[in-house]
Amino acid sequence: MSGALIVEAAGPAVTVQDFGRPGHLADGLSPGGAMDVVALHEGAALLGVAPGGAVIEMGGMGGRFRLTAPARVALTGAPMRATADGAGLRWNAVHALTEGAVLEVGGCLAGQYGYLSLGGGIATPEVMGSRSVHTRAGIGAPLRTGDQLELGPDPAMARVGLCLPDGDRFEGGVLRVLPSAQTRLYPPETGARFETTAFARAARGSRLGVALSGAGVGFALPDALSLLSEVTVAGDVQITGDGTPFLLLADCQTTGGYPRIACILPMDLPRAAQAAPGAALRFLFVDAGEALKLHRRWLRDLAALPERCAPLHRDPADMADLLSAQLISGVTDGAELS
Repeated sequence: MSGALIVEAAGPAVTVQDFGRPGHLADGLSPGGAMDVVALHEGAALLGVAPGGAVIEMGGMGGRFRLTAPARVALTGAPMRATADGAGLRWNAVHALTEGAVLEVGGCLAGQYGYLSLGGGIATPEVMGSRSVHTRAGIGAPLRTGDQLELGPDPAMARVGLCLPDGDRFEGGVLRVLPSAQTRLYPPETGARFETTAFARAARGSRLGVALSGAGVGFALPDALSLLSEVTVAGDVQITGDGTPFLLLADCQTTGGYPRIACILPMDLPRAAQAAPGAALRFLFVDAGEALKLHRRWLRDLAALPERCAPLHRDPADMADLLSAQLISGVTDGAELS
């Protein structure tokens, strides 16, 4: 153990997450895991560690955390206001905090899920090969005041003062989809209308999935009651009985009888999960060949994230040690300034 993170306060949807538990659909357990896997890759890149370690996922709002030992923290995902002992912290960056430091994270400024990654990872017990909390399956629970999370040893304590460009997946946008099991059962004009409809993320939603609202008639499938219950996965777009699209996300059920009109590509699932109520969303069908190209490019982009980390430029207004900083360097005779 290399110290601990003490939870002094936490929002209702603050949990420990990693990449989840794939491979258990036959047992009735969906993979779960982080709603925004890109944020986990970003945190690992900033910290200089391998992706896959457990992090703290903060849905909607964060909390207050105290460190019992020096530690590095990376803040990624949906931007939130964050301070350490009252001093502002840049989002999408890695920071070194001292023993006893109090980290406070507020509500989302955009998006839905922010992430707190620590240099040594979070050493909570593994269940079926993962530390992810899956409340629907009864695995773990949201963090509460007084919880103490053990931290592992940090392999790269000197790597600090780095940031990544801000993401663009927090305001809705286009979700690329493949045809799903029942797409062919819809008339062609219904599929075309599905692509051209401007949807909005409804208020109803959770880690299981989110509903969409849209102008015009719904997308109910005639004779949908005759469909057999089939395997469902995160990314499936189900159409409920009243014609409402419902996007299945990380903690979704493993089977379902609602027709599925489309399935969201993995690289666009973070955009779907991060869409706040009212965010505009559209769908775009692609074929299997294009989907594979997009997926491979996405994996390359994730692998290249460490190369995109750049030195963090601190805001002088947030620098308690401003007078000790080197603000001007070099010598000039002034000619080039005239």
